[in-house]
Amino acid sequence: MQLPDGSIRLNRELCCNCGECVAVCPSGARVISGKTMSLGEVMEAIRKDEMFYRNSGGGLTASGGEPTQQPEFLKQLFRACRNYGIHTTLDTSGYVPWPVLKDILKHVNLVYYDLKDLNPQIHWRLTGVDNYLILDNAKRISQSGVPMVIRLPMIPGYNDSTENIKEVASFVTSLKVEKVDILPFHTLGRKKYDHLGMAYHLGDLKSYTEEEVARLVKTFGDLGLKVNIA
Repeated sequence: MQLPDGSIRLNRELCCNCGECVAVCPSGARVISGKTMSLGEVMEAIRKDEMFYRNSGGGLTASGGEPTQQPEFLKQLFRACRNYGIHTTLDTSGYVPWPVLKDILKHVNLVYYDLKDLNPQIHWRLTGVDNYLILDNAKRISQSGVPMVIRLPMIPGYNDSTENIKEVASFVTSLKVEKVDILPFHTLGRKKYDHLGMAYHLGDLKSYTEEEVARLVKTFGDLGLKVNIA
């Protein structure tokens, strides 16, 4: 519908993702992002950059959302990449049954592993799930021999307390990891929420300043954990 200021607002309650609005949009402003693809189609797209992977030492990273929610497709994709000598990285929250994750890891060169909060009650309040499975899987991956990078999303006032940082540092130092990255909160995604007509629940939060990030790094360092900024 057209608003008084002349702008157009989509009534998302009526949207059925049929794509008809994309076909008739006179300016081409409407697009559908994402599509269903077969394994062969995905591999065809990946292999177009095969020489780039070989020359740069890069490869394929499956992230999300949560890529392990499509475990069979993911396993086949990683297996196909490995058959072509393409490096594979799994970027996961770790919230997946171990037998499923273990099966996927057979075809993985590197794991990026998110840890959000060590306190199970706070983790439940922030994410809606307990963190027991996540922490247990982190230990299992550490013992599996698959290289792992721990990634720590830091959200002001949510999980950056000294108490949580101490718990995270203690847990991470008990694991075998390649490195530890911290991902300081920023607001770059806010406009996407606006475009999608979704509520941005962290609207009052501001990005960390350079000084605040430096303090986070120092706090981890004082606890014996060297971290990188990602």
